[in-house]
Amino acid sequence: MQRKRALKCLWLVLMAIWSLSIQAQKSPTELSMERQGLVDIQKVDSSIRVSLMYGRADNFTGQVLYTDLHTAYLHPEAAQALRKAQSLLQRLRPDLSLIVFDAARPMSVQQKMYNVVAGTPKNIYVSNPRNGGGLHNYGLAVDISICQKATGDTLQMGTLVDHMSPLSHTDKEATLRQQGKLSSKAIENRQLLRRVMREAGFRQLPSEWWHYNLRSRAEARQRYRLIK
Repeated sequence: MQRKRALKCLWLVLMAIWSLSIQAQKSPTELSMERQGLVDIQKVDSSIRVSLMYGRADNFTGQVLYTDLHTAYLHPEAAQALRKAQSLLQRLRPDLSLIVFDAARPMSVQQKMYNVVAGTPKNIYVSNPRNGGGLHNYGLAVDISICQKATGDTLQMGTLVDHMSPLSHTDKEATLRQQGKLSSKAIENRQLLRRVMREAGFRQLPSEWWHYNLRSRAEARQRYRLIK
């Protein structure tokens, strides 16, 4: 009996050490996200791929904006909805997976993004922090696409994620197809993404085929907290 208790105590100590080790590996921004109640998407569903585009310089700003954020976080409600979308997609197409390019975003990064487009026609694509920011700043929005499960190669969507032009607008797809600017395959792939995301409870942003919100801005301001 005493030996069992000793082994149990040893196991608890080892688990505590392991937990502290994991915490020590996380960056200040990641620890801040978790303190604010956000969750790691891949801990909710490890099959969802993550490739944070603002952790690299190949985004519309040309800058690395996530200097110490390497994990995609969401509000728990949004993370659960995303898991449902992944499940729906894999029932329809077991060979495919969702891939997340951006999720919860600190307001400090939102400001840097807005500074790049301020005073230009592209400012319609980035929420102004002075107006309260957007749903990314609540952990209730996700920038997402579909990829091959085996390789991670993204499906054809007509533009890259973060492409700021009418080609990215979902409410212009029929006209763009008639003009030969958007292929039928790209539209078909976008429709598949819309189907699984909408069935999971997300709302698509008409100006960005990759952007989905779980809640409206009014709901977010009433019920949720901005990420600091």
